[in-house]
Amino acid sequence: MQCATHPNIETELACSRCGKAICPRCMVQTPVGARCRECAQVRRIPTYNISAGIFARAIGGALVGGVVVGFAWWFFYVANFGFFAILFGLAAGYAIGEIVSVAANRRAGPPLQAIAVAGVALAYIVRVALIMSASGAGIDFLRIDLWGPLAAIAAGFVAAGRLR
Repeated sequence: MQCATHPNIETELACSRCGKAICPRCMVQTPVGARCRECAQVRRIPTYNISAGIFARAIGGALVGGVVVGFAWWFFYVANFGFFAILFGLAAGYAIGEIVSVAANRRAGPPLQAIAVAGVALAYIVRVALIMSASGAGIDFLRIDLWGPLAAIAAGFVAAGRLR
């Protein structure tokens, strides 16, 4: 027999439902035997099935969440040293991840993880811009801000983990 999809491949396999000849590349193993792709009805898990509208809402949520969390991060800058900076980073990452998750109807997946991490990056940029404009420190601030980047990295991991 020749495979129905790949006519140059000889095979002895057939779909257990419709009987169509299939090669090992076309075969989908199911609990009731080997089936062709049409009979197996291969589709994505609904949690990972993301439409353009959901992407737009997730991006909007990341933008709004990034700005709001960035302002909060700047507002609580006084207690943002050492261990407290990492704790605030974890909280900021969870908040942005949750905002993106709610905006995307609790969907998950790598694209939404990237959107959440971009929201964390926006929050860090807003924080740094507000600190630099308020204090007039300029670029010198970036040399002494050791805990901020570590907190942003921790926030990125938590935000991505929230959408796994």
